[in-house]
Order: sequence, then C-alpha cells, then structure tokens
Amino acid sequence: MTTKRKIILGALGGLCAGLAVMAAVNSLFVSTSTNESCMSCHVHEDADNSYAKGYHFLNGSGTKTDCAACHLPPESHQMKHAFVKARMGVKDIFSYVFKKKENLDWAHRGELEYARGIVYNESCKECHVNLYPQGISDDGISAHLYYEANEADKPDLHCINCHLDAGHYNPDYSHSKMSGMPFGKGGRKGASGQLYQAPATVEAFENFTETIPGTDASIRMVAIPAGSFMMGSPRNEQLRSDDEGPQHKVNISRFFMSEVEVTWNQYWAFYGETMSEGHTPPEKVYANNSRPDLDAVSGPTAPFGNPDQGWGMDEDRPALTMTHYAAETFCLWLSLKTGRKYRLPTEAEWEYAARAGSQDAYPFEGKPKQYTSEGLAKKIFGTDTTVIRRYVVYKETSKGRTQSPNSVKANAFGLKNMAGNVLEYCSDWYSPDSYTDAEVTDPKGPETGTEHVVRGGLYADDAALMRSASRGSTHHDAWLSTDPQNPKSIWWYSDIKGIGFRVVCEVPETIK
Repeated sequence: MTTKRKIILGALGGLCAGLAVMAAVNSLFVSTSTNESCMSCHVHEDADNSYAKGYHFLNGSGTKTDCAACHLPPESHQMKHAFVKARMGVKDIFSYVFKKKENLDWAHRGELEYARGIVYNESCKECHVNLYPQGISDDGISAHLYYEANEADKPDLHCINCHLDAGHYNPDYSHSKMSGMPFGKGGRKGASGQLYQAPATVEAFENFTETIPGTDASIRMVAIPAGSFMMGSPRNEQLRSDDEGPQHKVNISRFFMSEVEVTWNQYWAFYGETMSEGHTPPEKVYANNSRPDLDAVSGPTAPFGNPDQGWGMDEDRPALTMTHYAAETFCLWLSLKTGRKYRLPTEAEWEYAARAGSQDAYPFEGKPKQYTSEGLAKKIFGTDTTVIRRYVVYKETSKGRTQSPNSVKANAFGLKNMAGNVLEYCSDWYSPDSYTDAEVTDPKGPETGTEHVVRGGLYADDAALMRSASRGSTHHDAWLSTDPQNPKSIWWYSDIKGIGFRVVCEVPETIK
C-alpha cells in the first residue's frame, strides 16, 4: 500500500472516528437532558411531586416543560448551554457518588437564592415570547415593563424572582398582594384574644416586659448598663473590612433593648392598628407621621406575597422584609401606645450590646477563620460549628431560613440573635469612613446619607459577617427590584428576606 493511500485511509478513519465520537457525545447530551435522566440523579420525591403539580406540567395548553428547558440555557446559546450542562453534570455525578440524599438540604434548594443559580432568563424568554398575554394583571404589566427597561443594567433581575412556583408547586408561595390579617387583631393563631389594658409599670432600671395596650403583644426588654468599649476592629482581626476602623473609644449611656428581634406577633399588632388601604401616597404618609401633634400613625399597606416566606410566624420568629421607614414607624407607634420613647438603636449602642463586655471578634470563644466556610479546605472537610451554633443562626446552621430565638443562647447581657438570623436596622446613616480616632459619647453617626446601617449578619451569611464589628448597609433600590407597584412600596422590600430589627427604649427620667 502506498504512503499516499495510507494517509488517505488514515484521514478517512480519523474522520469516521471523529464523527462517531461527536455522534456519541451528542447522543449523550440529548439522552442526559431528558426528564428521566434528570430524575435518576436528582432523587428527591418532593421535587418530582411538586414538578408534577406545577404550572409547567399542569396547564390549560397541555404543553409540558421539561427539566432542561428551565435548568439549562437554551440550545440556541450553544457555548453557554454546553458549558453549563458539563458543569452541572460533573456536580451531579460528584453529589450522586459522594453525598447521601437524606443529608442534603432540600428545603434550601427550593429557595429563591438557590433557584437564581439554576434557572436562566434566556430559557424563560425562549418559551414566553409574549410578556403581555391575555389576562395579565395591571401589576404584571408594570413588572414586565420594569423588567424590559432594566434587564441590561440589573443582572439580579431574574424572571424567577416573581415566578418561583412556575416549575415546582409551592403552596406557601405567593406573589400577589396579601389580603386581610394573618392573625386576629394583634394576636397569634389560637391566641386567647385577651388584650392588655395598659403598658407595663417601670419603676427601676431592670429587665421588664412591655405590654402593648389594645393588643395581646408584649416585648421583653433587657436593661443594658452604661459603659465604655472600643468600637470597631483592630487591624489584625481575621476577616475584617476597612470600614471597621479605626478603633476608637465610645462611652454609652444606659438603655433598654428588646431581648430578641421584633416578632411577627408584635409586628402584626402594629399592622392591624395602623394599616393603610390601597396606595396611600407616600407624601401623605410622611406628612402625617412627622406632625408634632401626632396622635395616630399611618402604617403599612399590604405586602406582596407571604412576608414570612412560608417559614412560619409562630415560636417568636423575627418579622421580615419591612423597610427602615416601616421599622421607624413601628417605634413611633409603640411610643404612642406606651408613653415611653422607643426607637431603633444607634450603631454604637448596637455594637456595645452585641459585645456584652467582650473585645474579641465574637462574644464567645473562637476565631473567624475557625468558623468561616470560605476556602477549598472548608468546602471539602467542612467547618467545626460546635461552639458558634450555640449562639448564632448563620449559613452553616440555619438550613436556609430564620429560626426561633429559642434555638440559641443569650450573650452576657441576656440578648439573643445579636449575630445572625436577620440583619438588624440601626438609626445611623451608613458611611464607610464615619469612624475617627477621637473618643466619643453616645454617637449618632453622620447627619445625612443615602443608606442606613444594618448590623449582625443574616441566616445565609458566612461567619465573617457574624463578628461584632462587622458593618453593613441597606441597598434600598436593589431590595425593591421586583416590586411591581408604582410608586414602589415604602413599607415592604421585595428582594431581601433576612432583614428585621429590634427596639431600644430610652430610660425615663424618673428612674434612678
């Protein structure tokens, strides 16, 4: 056989082999994108059952949407489709071989934060070409107009933000305006209905339980003694941020602080007495609530969806998703109801209370690098949470949702959940360079700003953000990204779950 002929035959053989490999790879890609293939790896009965009850499976058209149609970019985006599929395949095989399905946090995989990473806008739009179908509500039209106008500039604007239950049915999910009260007037489900007639009597600087007249809600208040501390973090503190310095001495006067974050029972008492029907213009609300002769507060309008995220409103779970203005208005209402001065804590008061006499990164033993889950080694071998889980509800212990304050121990002052569970509002405007070296007494932060300070970290955050000195801020516009109302709500955030607050009561002058 001549050399030329060998080359030709070799080339033909290589071509045939290449075509065979391509055909095999294509066959593998196609076969592993079927529902049967997906369900063979994702062996979770609840996911299968919720898919069979979802709108993508049960709808008037008779069209059924396959798993891959949502959880992979469309095939028209060839490179992205192939890359995501290959990455997901490796991840699925690793999980199938090395993980047990009973140990996986399936509830977290049904949350919006997780869904955003496995559902693609391009795929949604491939099927839903017409964003304004017959029967769409006015709020739906407003939301889709907002999406089209801002899609390019806001990468976090996902279709799934508003349509989480389209693929997998969730009876606890709703993206429509709440109607009525979840409880009776200011009470839990099943509560006796007995209402307090007067606020608590406070005659000494000691812990007390505030009773809110006209409701069955009460708030346990803890006496925080006056003292001094070094605010911020030293330069050598592990996982610190630049906005935590320079450290400086702060003197704090005594005050009362609520033992736990404001609960749903307490917040619904406020909502039930002050709620506004329809779209009350914000300007009218601001004007009323800022009157010097105020005798009745204008309160929240109804939220969209279930503000408790379906996690429950019992067991003193913290109230969620209210705006900073709503939290301030709650304090205003509580002050009018009790005759005492209630407000949000200053950032300095908050850190002083969180430290409870400690100058370490945490008010319990351990270092930030010991508890963080960041880094390859921690992802492979896990994190030792033996100590931190006794005090903190965070990324490694929360199961992707808030928990009852009864699940953790109190700090040395007797306060629970100062770190973790939900972010907590402070009264201060946020500035990354608001700290100075000078000693100060009862500071109140910058005089003006655009965002407010939030402290404590939330249930989905890493241990680095559980440190007593860790600072954060609101992201007002981003937290309202999917609110379909015009104007957007001044009472409820649509795009942040883990935000709440606790209250401070100023010590009456009559108390020695």
